[in-house]
Parts: sequence; C-alpha cells; structure tokens
Amino acid sequence: MRAVRFAGTGGPEVLRVDEVPEPRAPRGDELVVRVAASSVNGTDLGMRRGGMRIATVGRLPFTLGFDLSGTVERCGPRVTAFAPGDAVTALLGHGGGALAELVTVRQGRVALAPRSVDLMVAGGMPLAGLTALQALHERAHLHLRPSATRVLVVGATGGIGGFGVQLAALAGVHVTALARRDDLPAATDLGAHEVLAREDGPAGASGERWDVVLDTPGTTSAAGAADLLREGGVLVSTRAVSRDALLSRVRRDHLPGGRRYTAVMTAARSQDLARLARLVDDGRLRVPVDSVHPMAQAVQAHRRAQSHPVGKVVVQVGAGR
Repeated sequence: MRAVRFAGTGGPEVLRVDEVPEPRAPRGDELVVRVAASSVNGTDLGMRRGGMRIATVGRLPFTLGFDLSGTVERCGPRVTAFAPGDAVTALLGHGGGALAELVTVRQGRVALAPRSVDLMVAGGMPLAGLTALQALHERAHLHLRPSATRVLVVGATGGIGGFGVQLAALAGVHVTALARRDDLPAATDLGAHEVLAREDGPAGASGERWDVVLDTPGTTSAAGAADLLREGGVLVSTRAVSRDALLSRVRRDHLPGGRRYTAVMTAARSQDLARLARLVDDGRLRVPVDSVHPMAQAVQAHRRAQSHPVGKVVVQVGAGR
C-alpha cells in the first residue's frame, strides 16, 4: 500500500509517497480502516519541520497524518461498535499513520462519519473539531456561562478557529473573530458577530476585553492573556507544552482578577467525535475546507497548509462517497 512519509526533516519537499507493508490483522478492539482522506494539521507541519523530534526517534521514515475519514475494512474480536463497511472518522495518537491507504486504530478513537457530507469533507473534522470543542467546553466551560458571555477566537478562519467560531456561536454567546483582513468575510460567514483585522494591531488595544479567548495559534503568553480578559475570564491556548501551560496546571488562578490561562490537550474520544458528526448532519456545523489535494500532491498540500488557508487542507488518500 502507499503512504506519505519523510525520512529527514525540512520543508514540504522532504515528503514522499512510498510503498509500505499493509497492517497486520486487527487484535482486540482494533479496526483496520481504508483511509479516504486525512487533513494537514499543525502537528504534521511541526513534525516535518523537526520541532517534535522525540516523537520520531527510531521511527524514521515516519508516516504523517493524525486524523482521517474512511471505511472499516476489518474488525478485531472485541470490537462492538463498528462493522466492516461503516464510514468512520478517527483521531490517531502521536504515532500518526493516517496518510496511508490502510491504518489500524482502536475503536475508542473512532466514530461514525457524518452522513450528510462526503468523506473528503469529513476528513477535515476530527483534530481541529475536537480541539475547538474541548477547548471551549472542557477548558472554558462555555456551556455553563451566560448568554452575555463574549468570546474572542484568534485565528478565526484557520482549521481550529473555523470550528471555534461556529461552536461558540452555537452556544448562544457573542463571538469576535480575529483574522487577516482578507479573510474577515469568511469569519462572518462562519457566524462571528464582530470581526477584527490582525493588521490593525493586537486584540485588546482598544480596551475591549473578553470572557473567553480561544488562541488557536497558541502564541499568547499568560501575561498577554491578562490584557485580553475580563475579570474571571479564561484564555485557552492550543499550545499544551509550554512554560505557561505547565504553570497553569500547578496554579489554577495565577493571573490578576481571577483570570486564568490554560491549554487544551486534544483527547481522542469517540463520543466527542459523534457529537461533532451529529451537528454536521443537523446542518448546524460546517466543516470548513480550504482545498483537497490528491495523495501524490502531499507536498503541495503542506505548502498550502503553511500559507494561512481559510479552513482545512485535506489530502485525498482513497475514494470518497
């Protein structure tokens, strides 16, 4: 079977499509999934560039891809929730492997794919969608906050940000989107009530403050968070491994006025994936897709992903539906 791998770190040109062995027969609660699509995430870009070398030590060449859509091919003897032929989505661990024609994954990381969209679209949902959902509802407890809550989504038209704007709007709160000026119409289309252009300076420069800030680039420090938040507010960063994120786990309230800085570490939970799929099928959530690239053009997909796309960059591995 074919897989997209890199043997040495660097720019997109280090990616190659190789022939690799097919996975062994599934054991226990494992599924073998025939992959239709996978999306390019920050984790893929970081690993390819060499920023996460510990995850690839002794594992080169490394197969990229951390989320997927596809069809169940085979089931292990303890699989109870799926059957061959089921269309599914999944989030893999840091071992990657989704950019291959077949992949093995445990059923707790899998959910039925939304029925209302093609698998090419569904492939853009798992990692970005789960990150936004868990950041807003598990870390910021948005579902427990009043309707007067004001939310700022930084990087509002990226993969995570596109889901974040929609999920915050679905919670019935006021959503401000921060993005590049050219992308502001897309942020409005996703449901933002107010838009701010990044080119006009840092958010909060005018004195505006928010109850919840979702920092999708993960570039705001704890000190910077204090300048964006109302009293009792929380900033959720997507950068789970940083000094400020580690400090936030030790001291819950370490900013003035009961403000908090925290980070989301995305968990692969089938129930959360199923929740996202239901929202898509109900027509309440859109998977924002920037572009779809065939597997043979993985290099071009990575180039597009690092050039500020509007939505998810998807790599087509197999057939859709």
